[in-house]
Amino acid sequence: MKNIKVFVLALVTFLPIISCAQQRVIGPVIENYGAVFSVENPDFKTDPNIEYKVIFDIHDSPEDPSVLNPILNTLARFLNMHAQAGVPLKNLKVACVFHNKATWDAVNNEAYKEKYGVDNPNEPLMEALDKVGAEMYICGQSVYARGVDRERLAEPVKVGLSAMTVILSKEAEGYRLIKF
Repeated sequence: MKNIKVFVLALVTFLPIISCAQQRVIGPVIENYGAVFSVENPDFKTDPNIEYKVIFDIHDSPEDPSVLNPILNTLARFLNMHAQAGVPLKNLKVACVFHNKATWDAVNNEAYKEKYGVDNPNEPLMEALDKVGAEMYICGQSVYARGVDRERLAEPVKVGLSAMTVILSKEAEGYRLIKF
């Protein structure tokens, strides 16, 4: 009985706080991925008139092959949050490069399933990103070092000489590196 009273007291105390909690919102650019919080009246204003050019370094992969690569999902978050903040899609230039442990995340579903026994959770997101103009590259050095057949890469993924080369080239085009 004491536990029930404590639970009810906690519920009454924290329910108003819980009900006021900000909800994550998906979209408007990438549906089903990249959920973000809406930030009302931020002190640092997002300028919708500048061009945001970023390249994401996707070098790590979850231990569980059935889990979406969180860095790839962050690319979707980047697009969704800036679009929610009023930045037009034409001002959002995004790219990514897969390498190291994330190399196998960039293969098509058939190759992924052969290697891990599960569907590639990254392929639907890569297709959605491709539809909105995101550029996806893979390190050619990692492709060969990890024994990936480049003919079995997911459709939107293009091979570069190396991740370093892709990053340096995109930076020369004005892109900024985002690395976790």
